[in-house]
Amino acid sequence: MSDTLATSVPQTQKAWLAIRRGEPSYALRLDNNVPVSSKLENGEVLVKVQAAALNPVDHKKLKLLPTVFSGRPHVISHDFAGIVLASSDSKIKQGDEVFGTILPNFQNRTHQGALSQFARAPTKTVALRPMNITPTQAAGLAVVCLTAYNALFDVAKLEPGQSLFVSGGSTAVGIAAIQLAKAIGCKVTATASGKNEELVKSLGTDVFIDYTKGPVHETLEHNAPTPKFHVILEAAGILALPLWTHSEAYLTPGGTFVSVGPQPDGAGEIPILIRYIWEAFIRPTWLGGVKRKWRLCHPQEKQEQLEHIAKLISEGKFKSVVDSVYDFDDALKAFEHVMTKRARGKVIVKVDPSAD
Repeated sequence: MSDTLATSVPQTQKAWLAIRRGEPSYALRLDNNVPVSSKLENGEVLVKVQAAALNPVDHKKLKLLPTVFSGRPHVISHDFAGIVLASSDSKIKQGDEVFGTILPNFQNRTHQGALSQFARAPTKTVALRPMNITPTQAAGLAVVCLTAYNALFDVAKLEPGQSLFVSGGSTAVGIAAIQLAKAIGCKVTATASGKNEELVKSLGTDVFIDYTKGPVHETLEHNAPTPKFHVILEAAGILALPLWTHSEAYLTPGGTFVSVGPQPDGAGEIPILIRYIWEAFIRPTWLGGVKRKWRLCHPQEKQEQLEHIAKLISEGKFKSVVDSVYDFDDALKAFEHVMTKRARGKVIVKVDPSAD
């Protein structure tokens, strides 16, 4: 960081810290004296955060992970949009307007997070913000897009012209997955509640299924697509075991069932996760195991994937869907809204009051 820049950045900042295990209202604290991490290693940037986004995994980790495994205290949240104040990477420069994320491995090592006035981040998970969207529209893109990209292309090897089924089409990951698949010419079938049908169809979904009208696996068994789906993406992080165990009826041989997470809300879902692992990796088919591949997906540190998303946005082929925007001091209210599971798109916290 240059001497001129160093004098323009304060030594401390306001940030939301995860200090203990529990619900956000108990486990988070707004601290006015959090040090600004201005010393950069190679391949890092310091960003003045304009807006940050919340992900369901944020509050689930707060409730489930003991402090010894979580690196607490640390700044909460992962996704952000902002302006680069300093960079040790020639690809991202001072003054660039960017969006990106701080993934858990970096967060655990550095105690950095997005819900702060300034954030240090690796450039591998940062890209230039397309100028046709605002910081609040860009803030929630990185994790969900990297997750959807990993699920569809790195894990499931989805190809142009194939057929994709998305369970949870109105979730943030589902919204990203539908658009990524349509961008390469795939046919997409997606589920959501009836109130979200218009949103899901507006993303390019070819066939919509209202999951509130009956078990989705039964609907698919009675109306199996021709040809069968090449990829099924469980985008909500919900352990929907029947959708997997009945998938031979509607998932093509050699097809892949990909699950986001899964992210159990509590001990009640752990036995279902164990059954998933048993069915997918242990139980042989001659004992009734499912003759289809089940895989987990996670976001990867791949800058080129974020750059591809930015290109699609610039070309009008991908849109950011924002559910709601909260002020920085009201972050706990934002978490409460995320925990209702009713958000359609991303819940954003405006860190800089002047940000669009």
